[in-house]
Amino acid sequence: MKIALISLSPEGADLLRGLAASLIESRLFLHESVPGPSPAQRFRSILALSREIFHEFEGFVYAAPCGVVVRAVSPNLRDKRTDPAVVVVDAGGRFAISLLGGHEGGANDLAITVSNLLGAEPVITTTTEALKPIVVGIGCRRETEAFQIVTAVKDALRRAGAELSQVRLLASADVKAKEKGLAQAAREMGVPLRFIPSEEIRTSVKPFTRSGFVQKKVNLPAVAEPAALLAGRRTRLILPKVNYRGVTVAVARESFSWSE
Repeated sequence: MKIALISLSPEGADLLRGLAASLIESRLFLHESVPGPSPAQRFRSILALSREIFHEFEGFVYAAPCGVVVRAVSPNLRDKRTDPAVVVVDAGGRFAISLLGGHEGGANDLAITVSNLLGAEPVITTTTEALKPIVVGIGCRRETEAFQIVTAVKDALRRAGAELSQVRLLASADVKAKEKGLAQAAREMGVPLRFIPSEEIRTSVKPFTRSGFVQKKVNLPAVAEPAALLAGRRTRLILPKVNYRGVTVAVARESFSWSE
């Protein structure tokens, strides 16, 4: 995906520089008031820039207030089936918000990608996704094949009395971010994959089973259970971790504020 990274502030610029290093087909645009030398293209008006490049890129990541971004992109919208994905990141790097083109444009997937790179919380409001209550936490040995992970996840869901269609997220620790089998398994199941920062797992007060083996291997108290619990909101385990020959799976369910 060809992505434009746009910032109005020095703090946002620092965030987007990090993203630019990881997103190969990205181009950085910084407001002319942002200090310091940079290979980024400079702009004076975010409205004018957005109008000029809006249909040249498949995705946009703005480090700017949502209101500013809405005003910048709204005059350029044509059709939800062809408009690009738009994600907004706050200057503190806390949230990655899928603002426009959630399904059709790929903004939901882009928000997950950005959140994984920044250690941010993805914010996805597409109703069909937001109402899915299941989060699956996964731990695996290095170079585990995708089919092993898919098989383990499906069996764990069966044990938990849940369906794959109910799964909002797969989750693991950030130390597993380069596992190709895990990424392939997520693609095959059609479920976004979120990585939880290791420090969040280490400092979590949520109840989960600690593992000396995992602590020794990856310097974490556990992976599957805390990943499942921390990837969602108001979560509780409905299936504690189950081991499947190199793959560990735990299943959590989210409760919604109106259902409590």
